[in-house]
Amino acid sequence: MPRVVAVVGPTAAGKSDAALRIAEELGGEVVNADSMQLYRGMDIGTAKLSLAERRGVPHHLLDVWDVRETASVAAYQAMAREVIERLDVAVVVGGSGLYVRGALDAFEFPGTDPEVRARLEAELAGTGAEAMHARLNDVDPVAAQAILPTNARRIVRALEVVEITGRPFSAQPGMETYASVYEGTRYLGVAPDLTTLDERIDRRVDVMWARGLVEEVRALEAQGLREGVTASRALGYQQVLAYLAGEYGEDEARARTKLATRQFARRQLKWFRRDPRVEWHESADAAVAAVTD
Repeated sequence: MPRVVAVVGPTAAGKSDAALRIAEELGGEVVNADSMQLYRGMDIGTAKLSLAERRGVPHHLLDVWDVRETASVAAYQAMAREVIERLDVAVVVGGSGLYVRGALDAFEFPGTDPEVRARLEAELAGTGAEAMHARLNDVDPVAAQAILPTNARRIVRALEVVEITGRPFSAQPGMETYASVYEGTRYLGVAPDLTTLDERIDRRVDVMWARGLVEEVRALEAQGLREGVTASRALGYQQVLAYLAGEYGEDEARARTKLATRQFARRQLKWFRRDPRVEWHESADAAVAAVTD
């Protein structure tokens, strides 16, 4: 029986369900590797399982950060490894590829250079995130493929690493070796066909709206969501914030959320399909059976 199981894949594929069932079968605990589920109060828009839905299985690294805090993969790496190393069986689940690798793989994140960071942020303010993303695509297309064009913080960080190290962000030491620090780690990918996935994404967004995503964002806005460099860019939250600011209507916010989520799902698939360790399954049922049968 593996001590660590990673459940990865695109959003809305069924990862949370698979991870929960695997943890139940193996007597394990779930470790979150979704960057946005780390934020307190971001529940509906991230499809975070409620306490009841967790069915008594302990879940770690949910609700860690305030929405005003800037996410840090290096900080997450330290937290995740501390949790994993004290569990008998850890089921790591999430669609944030760099967070999964940070938790499980043998590589360290480069430091920062305040002068380089300040210059890149000044350029960002002058040209915008899309122009900076195009620049990243020129120097590191693999990283650009994995980072949303609207994710200004991640774009700036990737460009900073390229400038500091002289190597692409996606080619830092350890990034291309796919070597887990935990012996025998099992990697399970959940990914239905694209037509099914798109339908599931659209239904999920509709359910989020019905459950009160707009009200959740409005409440978080009062807590400083707009000032949060990372949290304010989350899928759904970004679009609802724009709607609340009067940039477009609510129907358009919902449609934009669906489109952006479908695009993001394809980026996730491309990222995870590069990893030769991942065993792919079309459903949560198949992924669970692969480990527990």
